[in-house]
Amino acid sequence: MDKGALIDTDMLIDLARGKEGIAAHLEKLKKTGNLYISVVTYMELVVGCRNKSEQRFVDKLVEKFTVVNIDASISETAMRFLKKYKLSHGLLIPDALIAATAATLEIGLLTWNRKDYRFIDGLAMLPAPRAARK
Repeated sequence: MDKGALIDTDMLIDLARGKEGIAAHLEKLKKTGNLYISVVTYMELVVGCRNKSEQRFVDKLVEKFTVVNIDASISETAMRFLKKYKLSHGLLIPDALIAATAATLEIGLLTWNRKDYRFIDGLAMLPAPRAARK
């Protein structure tokens, strides 16, 4: 497994809001490998923008990470996850694509929303920062 980490959307939202401990946690992770985000995460952040200023802020934030586009391997893995977990666990398309990105790259996923992913066999979940989510 690569020493990198895939950062989920919720972590980036809290990073942008200045939540305590997240920036330091990401810096610590960066010392051990690359930090990635899925293009799906980038899209989710853009959809949340209310104006051009916020969109520029998101673009600047995303520059700190390697954006991973969806390729055939990620698509196939996401489809496999959906077929296996949609009915039993309610897995959603964006979460399937994000999980498939981490699984395909063979890196851990950093998220507050462990419940959205914990049932996916073979997906490595990284410990979240010690800072409170709230």
